[in-house]
Amino acid sequence: MYQIIIIGAGPAGLTSALYALRANKKVLLLEAKAYGGQILTANSVENYPGIEKISGVDFADQLYHQVEKLGVEIKYETVLRVESDKTVITNNGKYQADAIIIATGASNRKLNIEREQEFVGKGVSYCASCDGTFYKNKIVAVNGGGNTALDDALYLSGIAAKVYLVHRREEFRGENKTLEELKKKENVEFILNANIVSLNGKDHLESITLKDQSENTREISVDGLFIAIGQEPKNEIFSNVVDLDDKGYILSEDGVHTKTEGIYVAGDTRVKLLRQLTTAVSDGSIAATVAIREMAKN
Repeated sequence: MYQIIIIGAGPAGLTSALYALRANKKVLLLEAKAYGGQILTANSVENYPGIEKISGVDFADQLYHQVEKLGVEIKYETVLRVESDKTVITNNGKYQADAIIIATGASNRKLNIEREQEFVGKGVSYCASCDGTFYKNKIVAVNGGGNTALDDALYLSGIAAKVYLVHRREEFRGENKTLEELKKKENVEFILNANIVSLNGKDHLESITLKDQSENTREISVDGLFIAIGQEPKNEIFSNVVDLDDKGYILSEDGVHTKTEGIYVAGDTRVKLLRQLTTAVSDGSIAATVAIREMAKN
């Protein structure tokens, strides 16, 4: 029996654990893969107040060790479902708590085209900072139009010989400052109003086929493709205890409570305006604080 179970060890979950442990609560942190979440893919974090520049890996490490020193209990298990009586069933056991905080974040969205999975690790990647060094002086493409795609293209422009930035629209959603930096790069070429329709090659990715709005196709040779088209949550397992929107994000009127008493939400897994590191840690601190206060009333 635990006082608080936190599902997910990204920035939101780790911050929830930090606040709960500092309140002297018995906390179980459940994580399916590795602590840190999506921030691990960030080569450089430069928009976190008070920290001029830090890598995503270093940020995650520092936050985890801060929580570890407070005595967090962490189990690397996959959550299968959550019951309304605040029982959590995993692939390895069953745990119960007075409160549960869901902080499972979101995962990289796939193109969902033929051979995509086949080429993962063989030319297809979802993490430029993880795999970019493998493409030194080679030709790569980045697919997407948000901040992640722009950041990836900028990062890769310092490694690869050529970077194609492919976007299905005319306008980008990412920060204009990054876009302007990219426009100054001689080895970056923009391909707009185009979708990637096929991945080509034998054992490794060799080229991608693009289709424009007029249905014209074009094939370009690349050694690597970095897919940065956003994220999606995996909240179906919680649908019995929370409400989801049409994209699968958890609905919460106040950003912390769900439809089930004692079950809270934090971070990128919920409906929100901005999914950034700053809002993730804010969510985590609020969720833990609210859970602690409401536990004290019961």
